[in-house]
Amino acid sequence: MHARKRFGGDDRASATAPGGVVIRILVADDHPLFRDGLRTIATLEDGFELVGEAANGRDAVELALELEPDVVVMDLHMPELNGIEATRQIVSGRPNVGVLVLTMFEDDDSVFAAMRSGARGYLLKGAGHDEVARAIEAVARGEAIFGPAIAQRVIEFFSQRSQPPQPFPELTDREREILELIAQGRSNGEIALRLVLSQKTVRNNVSNIFTKLRVADRSQAIVRAREAGLGRI
Repeated sequence: MHARKRFGGDDRASATAPGGVVIRILVADDHPLFRDGLRTIATLEDGFELVGEAANGRDAVELALELEPDVVVMDLHMPELNGIEATRQIVSGRPNVGVLVLTMFEDDDSVFAAMRSGARGYLLKGAGHDEVARAIEAVARGEAIFGPAIAQRVIEFFSQRSQPPQPFPELTDREREILELIAQGRSNGEIALRLVLSQKTVRNNVSNIFTKLRVADRSQAIVRAREAGLGRI
């Protein structure tokens, strides 16, 4: 059902916070039940004012550009225009408007697509009343905020990205270990003693390394390895 509302005059849900600061909120969600829940939060919390509601992404963009709320609480899966693209258009047209994603989707693609589109916060729909209210306040202040499960995913993602990629991913761990020693200028005999391997095993691994790196001999392998940062003692 099409639902697009502006609130004003007697229909406006507003409460003045201590100090007179009011956070103006636009709700964008195609599910009436979730809009009702967010309307309740906006009505009950001191300092929140609900200025509009949208049931699809296109209306969300139009209302956000027209009303210039402090925070848009945005679902991702909506008709006509999804929440990612709606967020991108809102942030592009009104950079001062903060978007808080409130959705059921917690996969990495959704989380990082929302971040790239300019969303400042990301919560799952299982979040409680107090958590949603705190997130709205944080986004209104310009902070980035994530629910606990989402924050853990973000930490894991950037922690993995901060680790440099392994050189020569085609090599096994043992082959890479041997290549490291070759790059240090060690002979097969020295490598065998160092790794407690037979010389035959070392020779087989060296042969595999040459094949995988497409090099003709030890000197070419050393050059390739040192160019990749191996062999530093």
